[in-house]
Amino acid sequence: MYDQNVSLIADVGGTNARFALVEVGSLNPTQVVNLAVEDFPNIDDAIEAYLKQIGSDVPERVCIAIACPTHLDMISMTNSGWKFSKSELQAKFGFKTLSVINDYAAMAYAASVLKSEQLIQVGEGAPLEGFPIAVLGAGTGLGVSGLVRSNGVAIPLVTEGGHVDFAPINEQEIEILRWLMKRYSHVSAERLVSGMGIQNIYQALGDIRDEPVERLKPAEISHLAFEKRDQLALETLDQFCAIYGSVAGSLALSYGAQGGVYITGGIAPRMIDFFKQSSFRVRFEAKGRFDGYMASIPTYVMMADEPGLIGAAAALV
Repeated sequence: MYDQNVSLIADVGGTNARFALVEVGSLNPTQVVNLAVEDFPNIDDAIEAYLKQIGSDVPERVCIAIACPTHLDMISMTNSGWKFSKSELQAKFGFKTLSVINDYAAMAYAASVLKSEQLIQVGEGAPLEGFPIAVLGAGTGLGVSGLVRSNGVAIPLVTEGGHVDFAPINEQEIEILRWLMKRYSHVSAERLVSGMGIQNIYQALGDIRDEPVERLKPAEISHLAFEKRDQLALETLDQFCAIYGSVAGSLALSYGAQGGVYITGGIAPRMIDFFKQSSFRVRFEAKGRFDGYMASIPTYVMMADEPGLIGAAAALV
């Protein structure tokens, strides 16, 4: 038996798969369940386990946001062993419609529908209606996407923008780049704007100053900064935010994102008070002759609990 009144939505990463139901036409996920990817050999079993757990019939409409390329029928996750054919999955469950989208396409959809209370603005600026928006998020890696509208239809722009070249703008960042070049064949923005980026910056600054430090986890560096007021850890986080701002600003220029730039991922929302006071916005605007243009573009941190699920729901509307 199939349920025509609700849709199944999912946000699937390398570690966790979040499932929920959403009423047709709604953007409010319900019955959210988080499942560990490693507990299931494939997504089929995870879907069956979720539906059994909540006691639901199979919904007719499904949208899965997933952290890997989605343009082919065969989906192969980068950070887990899950592989599946979209057509075979649809046939197995009898879904009337199945949409599989990139996780940052979902973030772009979410950015376009979040309410003001689900956003925190950093700096000044106001969005221009109908103009492109840009989305980026530092977490395990650096996700990048955007969204444009054509004849009222929202079109997400899925990219691999986290892998653009890192561009230092001062002597300290040049030294950090030199440190990274000894360790990586390509120094991308993701090498600095991510969890591992915080680790890299912390170690690089220690070595540059002849004060070698052990390789700590990002959360441990944050603890040193916020609880112990460790100066090197504080400088590391501000340097991270500064580079984050530069990357976000370059993305805004590339997209002409006068509709706003939206920050997501697992890092900025968890350090929002520090982030608001950091060098992020100063560096976002620091584009020489385009300083004025950049000052007019608003930047927001997405604070919604489940933006990936909200984006998957928006993709179905």
